[in-house]
Amino acid sequence: MDTLSYKTLSANKETANKEWFIVDAENQILGRMSSKIAKILRGKYKTNFTPHADCGDYVIIINADKAIMTGQKMEKREIFSHTGYPGGQKRITPTQMLEKDGTSLVKHAVRGMLPKNKLGAAILRNLYVYTGTEHNHEAQKPKSLNLNDLK
Repeated sequence: MDTLSYKTLSANKETANKEWFIVDAENQILGRMSSKIAKILRGKYKTNFTPHADCGDYVIIINADKAIMTGQKMEKREIFSHTGYPGGQKRITPTQMLEKDGTSLVKHAVRGMLPKNKLGAAILRNLYVYTGTEHNHEAQKPKSLNLNDLK
């Protein structure tokens, strides 16, 4: 048996075959949509997934302000942040977050599902979120992606 023929090939940033996908967030449940998008960004749906490399795809999200949350989470849930100073606690509801910036809620949800390190920050740069249906990535020829077909 030739032992040299059994080499595990590990993908890296240069050898990763990255594609562009477009996702319509209208009437999608925020958490389920975000977890599937995080898997696409990370590259977990690919056969050559490598945990320590950015080998995922690019994702464009349109209609981000029309994503929904079940129950009364839009009004009752509080998103917590801290400035780092004493008494610097800030709480904001998802409804208030959407009023400020229509893309921030989706970005916050996807960011929470990525690794909390430099790799997670690099992966998050592959996500483009827009409130309307217009985006400026037609040159990349993104493929439409139905999240309901993914596991």
